[in-house]
Parts: sequence; C-alpha cells; structure tokens
Amino acid sequence: MKKKKTNEQADKSSTELRQELVDHFREKRELLRHQWVEQMISKGLLAGLTREEIETESMTIYDTCIVCLETGEYDGAQTYAIRMAERGVLRGMTSEQIIGGLLTLRDVYGRSLFERYQHDMERLSSALDIYEPVANKILSIVALAFVEEREKVVRQQQEAIQELSTPVLQVRDQMLILPIIGVIDTHRARQLTEQLLRTIRISRAKVVVMDITGVPGVDSKVANHLVQTVDASQLMGATVIVTGISPEIAQTLVTLGVDLTKMNTVGDLQGGIEEADHLLGYKVVRVESSNGFIRKEKV
Repeated sequence: MKKKKTNEQADKSSTELRQELVDHFREKRELLRHQWVEQMISKGLLAGLTREEIETESMTIYDTCIVCLETGEYDGAQTYAIRMAERGVLRGMTSEQIIGGLLTLRDVYGRSLFERYQHDMERLSSALDIYEPVANKILSIVALAFVEEREKVVRQQQEAIQELSTPVLQVRDQMLILPIIGVIDTHRARQLTEQLLRTIRISRAKVVVMDITGVPGVDSKVANHLVQTVDASQLMGATVIVTGISPEIAQTLVTLGVDLTKMNTVGDLQGGIEEADHLLGYKVVRVESSNGFIRKEKV
C-alpha cells in the first residue's frame, strides 16, 4: 500500500514538473525563439527564407513542440513535419537545414532548463528525463518525414525518366515506333510493356516497330518479357516488328531458346518502317516537283 502511494506521488510529481516545464517554455517563448532564430541564422540554416517566413515557421515549430510536451501526443508534430518536409524538398532545403534547425531548438530548450535548475541538480535531472524523450521523438518524426518526402520525389523523378527513356511515338495513323535505348531490366521491361499496350489502345495502332539498336544486351528474363510483349500486342490487334537486333543479342536469344517464330524481325529501323508501311497498305508515291518530294499514300 505504501509502495502504491509512493508511485502515485511520483506520477503526480512528474505531471506537475511537466506542466512546470510547459509554463516555463511559454513564459520564455519570445526570448528563446529569438535565440533559436539568431543561432540558425549564424549557422546558415535559414538560407532562402524570407524574414516573414522565418517568423511564421519558428513560431509554429516552437508552439508545436510545447503542445507535444504538454499533451504527450505527436499528431500535430507529424502533420506539420510532413508539410515542412514537402515545402523543404520543393524549395531545395538540405537535410542539414531541416534537421539542424530542430537540433538547435533542442539545445536552446536544454540550456534554458539548465539555467532554471542549475542550483537543483536533482530537479534538473528529472526535468531532462521528461523533456529529452519528447525532443528526440519530434526530431525523429521530422527526420523521417524529410527522408520519406525525398524518397517520394526521387521515385517520381525515376518514373519520369523511365517514361522518357521509352517513348512510344506515333509516326502516322495506326503506326507506332518504340525506340529502346540502354540497359533493360525486369522492372523497365514491365513498365515498357504497360506503356506500349496503353498507347496501342489509345491510338488504335495496328503495327508497332520496336527498335532495340541501342540495347547492349538482354538476359533470359528480359528476352522472355519481350516475347510476352509481342504476344500481348497481338492480342490487342497490333503486329510488332522488332528491328536492330545486334549479333550479340541474336546469339543470346538463340542460346536461351527463345521462341523466335512469334517475332517479326527486320534488320534496321528504316526496314522496319518500310515493312510496317507495307502491312498498313502504304506505297511510295513520287510527286513531280523541282525538289523531287516523295510521299506515302495508302493503297
């Protein structure tokens, strides 16, 4: 019974001390906040921010930390951290600026507690036991939000690069050209197929010229995926002509035992376009003019 009472007293003392810390930080709000801003400016952590932005952001962060300390809840910190990370990444702020700013605030808070309780080391130790876990939790929330936002931007950039690296071009009505350049891995091969099939459906293409002149080599998985791409395109009503197969890739395909009977192959891109024109019923017509202009018409 005595032990239970002691625990209750300890909890009450901790709650009272927590509220004492909250009241202290609120009372010293402007003093500590200005110290924090001055230190960040001296460290170069606020580069690119206007004075108005500095005031608004510093007040919001300061007050958010106090609310977390008072309530023990971190939803507000999580929400603000995500917004801050989004703005920081878009503005090009570095991890040093964002994380360094929070570390500086943590130090400002800590020194303030030391000044308040320097003559009562036991009270100071108890205050730090309450304050430090909250400060570290907020710091980890902000760091994680920043990392996740960076990763999201990197993924978006990678997806954009992949789309640009496999452009599906419509040359003329019902004809597409897919020039592939660079190394093809399983992920890129899957993305290539999805993009091609989507474009076939949208453009109602009948013939696709897939040029792999710029591909240095393929493995068994990629080779089989190319065959599957041809099959899927045929199911959607489009014939695929593969051009630019190098001797090395040809040997690889034969060695791997890929079913080449499903693939319509032509030596180079020009030959592939001519074959596509033939399948679509186009013929070359020479127009009598001074420059000898040549056009293609459908038969």
